[in-house]
Amino acid sequence: MLINFETQKSVQEVRTALEEKAKAKGFGVMAVHEVSNILKNKGVPIDYECVILEVCSPRHASQVLSKNAFISTAMPCRIAIFQKDGKTVVSTMAPTAMLEMFQEPQLKDVAEEVEKLMKEIIQESI
Repeated sequence: MLINFETQKSVQEVRTALEEKAKAKGFGVMAVHEVSNILKNKGVPIDYECVILEVCSPRHASQVLSKNAFISTAMPCRIAIFQKDGKTVVSTMAPTAMLEMFQEPQLKDVAEEVEKLMKEIIQESI
């Protein structure tokens, strides 16, 4: 399941706000991928701007990785920011939906907390 929001802000405005809000909520910004620029430089451009932020809460990461190392394949949380139909879209995968793949129901509370924080980070950034 995807969590999607739309805004009239530019991709770069949202990116800056997301980085600030993520840090304010205890998440670290692990990486920023300027996807549209990377593809353009590789000779295979796309016709819209796209940036992906990877963010991670160390406290939550430690909790889930202590239970199941395979969950690391779904980490860190990724937030995509791209243009679509004249609007900027901010999208991320729901941690609760991703957790189902790992069959770890005891981590539901952690996934729900991360999902709530991710929604707050995005909503406060748009």
